[in-house]
Formats: sequence, structure tokens, C-alpha cells
Amino acid sequence: MSVSPPVPSSSCTYAYGAPPLALMGLEPMRALFEYVSAGFMDRSRLPSGDGHPVVLFPGLGADAVAMAPLQRCCRDLGYEANDWGRGCNIGPQGAVEDWLDRLTEGVACTVRQQGRRASLVGWSLGGIYAREIARRRPDLVRLVITLGTPFAGRGEHTNVGVLYQLFSGRLPHIDEALLARLAATPPVPTTSIYSRSDGVVAWQACREATSPQAENVEVQASHIGLVWHPQVWAVVADRLAQPEGQWRPYADDALADGLLRTH
Repeated sequence: MSVSPPVPSSSCTYAYGAPPLALMGLEPMRALFEYVSAGFMDRSRLPSGDGHPVVLFPGLGADAVAMAPLQRCCRDLGYEANDWGRGCNIGPQGAVEDWLDRLTEGVACTVRQQGRRASLVGWSLGGIYAREIARRRPDLVRLVITLGTPFAGRGEHTNVGVLYQLFSGRLPHIDEALLARLAATPPVPTTSIYSRSDGVVAWQACREATSPQAENVEVQASHIGLVWHPQVWAVVADRLAQPEGQWRPYADDALADGLLRTH
């Protein structure tokens, strides 16, 4: 696991494509191994939480069942962690801006109920939602963590177009203005967790641009397994434990590696 420096905003050349289909074909087997590994993870050394709300946004085609292990981990650490509450993520429902407004209001409701700003954790497409909510209402959001979210890329940088069409009945279409907005860093502390061996989205599209409050953390994981991976859980726990208003970049040191011990 390594912490990568943010990429300069001027380096967006798109000199890459979607991951090889052979790598995508290995995703289910790798994800199963990562799911099992999470069950053996020694979580005793993960930092405890302070009880603030955490909202989890699933990836395309995923739902609360897929997010449940991460949700349990966050709750065990002491956070008020909850799924986004909208079932399976099949892509934006209706006009994109209206859909994002509805998701933002859901987070606003959570913040009103808990009386504290929420941290947002989004996997793949769910990370796009999390970033956009933070952009709309930074007053609601403590920090954003994305897992394999291709916010800096285009449709040709992923292997999910067919899956999106299966769920929504149409191919995704995003205009240039929205693409530019998605790539812009939200005005809150933001951590992008990505893997160079991701078989679904190009890892280059998951790297954040330069910002005092943005960082990229690299792990070795499949795309599907990011949400269950012990390394990812260690990073998520560390980021969520940052005191509000005192965010600092993630330190990839021996302690973090030690969190991956198994019983």
C-alpha cells in the first residue's frame, strides 16, 4: 500500500483506456478472496470512532448487502454508519441534477437527526454521488472517501458501460461541463483509494488533482473487493478518525501495515 502524490490538474491527457478484459475476468475470484480475508482481519488496532454519522454509497449494481461488512466495521469502531437507503444502485433516477438534489437532502436529514456533519464513503459510482453531495452542501460533510471512483475519467475508461445499460436501459451520457465538474475536488477533505490492478475502472481516472485537502492512497485490490479489503478498511478507519477541522494526509507507515495481521 502506498500514498501517491496528487496529480497536477494539467496532466489530464487521457493517455489510457479501460482495464484489460482479462483483468476484469479475474474480478470475482479476487473479490471472494478479499471478502474472506476481511473476515480474518485483526481490527483491534484500528482507531476508535467518535460517533459521528457515516453514510455509505454502493457501487453500480450493488446494495446494502454488499456494503454490510464495511458498515458493520464502521459501527464496531463507534460510528453511526448507515447505508444510503435507496436499495440497489442502478444509476441516477430521472434528471441527474434532481437525483443529486434528492441524495443531498437525504444526507441533510441524517445531519439534522444526528446533530453532526457526516462523513461520506462511496464505492465506484457511489463515490461520484458522495463527491457531488459534498460539492453541493459542504456544510453537511465532514470528509469524503471514495473507493475506485473514476471521477477524472470518461466512459471509455471503464468496463461498466454494458452493466449500466442493463440496469438503466440506456448508455451513460455525460456532457463536457459535467465531466469537468466531476473531476474538480470537492471543498472538503477528500481521500481517493484506488488500485492499479482494478479490473473495472482505469486507476488513472481515480486519482485526485492537486489540493491541500485531497490525497490518493493506493492499495492492491480488485474493484469489486475494494469494499471488503482489509487494507481499505485500515485506511477508511484512519481517515474517519481524523478530528474534525484537523485533517492531515494519510501516513503509510509500519503501523498501517501491522493492521493487516490475521488471527
